[in-house]
Amino acid sequence: MVTFKHRDTHRARSLRKEATLAERELWKYLNKRQVKGYKFSRQMPVGPYFADFLCREINLIIEIDGYSHDPQQDYDDRRTRLLEANGYHVIRFSNREIMSNIEGVLEHIGLVLEDMPTPSPSPRREGNR
Repeated sequence: MVTFKHRDTHRARSLRKEATLAERELWKYLNKRQVKGYKFSRQMPVGPYFADFLCREINLIIEIDGYSHDPQQDYDDRRTRLLEANGYHVIRFSNREIMSNIEGVLEHIGLVLEDMPTPSPSPRREGNR
């Protein structure tokens, strides 16, 4: 597994400020552990990429693809393969899906969360420092 070191937090902050309408809409529901109690972060650096939404607890990445992603299918496929090879599970939704069917998107995310393996307890939390 590749170890990612550099985290461009300035770029991540900029991406959060420039979020699309679809990203803002989905964030309303992912924020504050509202979906199955899992914590998500926005525009998180993951290796050389930025995940639209990342649940670090279970290595789940949610990507939102707009019209600009249509010609980028090969790039998106390579990116997904690299992330999955490094232990991440990636799911994708289109802007249109989020804006027209947020309930269905949230239901799908909930099903994925239920199917993900339960995270191992933290040694620190369990008292083993």
